[in-house]
Amino acid sequence: MTLYFTKDHEWISVEGDTATVGITDYAQSQLGDVVFVEVPPAGTSVEKGKEAAVVESVKAASDVYAPVSGEVIEGNAAVEADPSLVNTAPESDGWFFKLKLTNTAELDGLLDDAGYKAFVETL
Repeated sequence: MTLYFTKDHEWISVEGDTATVGITDYAQSQLGDVVFVEVPPAGTSVEKGKEAAVVESVKAASDVYAPVSGEVIEGNAAVEADPSLVNTAPESDGWFFKLKLTNTAELDGLLDDAGYKAFVETL
């Protein structure tokens, strides 16, 4: 399993040609208390850099972008039922969706853990 990050504060955990996507701890801390999450249903095609999910907090509503292109194989029903999972476990149980990768070369432009931490320090 390999973990990548985007400058839009999404994380993606890749195992083979399957990936799990969520938002980072930094992102949830900036949003504040998450009150609503909408994840894409299975079968949805997502495109790298395009809107894939929605997260709303007491402060703001934000789009969650697809870090890579693929087909959604599962949306996290638990996070829709209990949006606070995004705050309490953003990089584990608070994931948004799983997808089947359609272009693994898109992973090349993403940040590793050290790169993401360095990026966040500049904000």
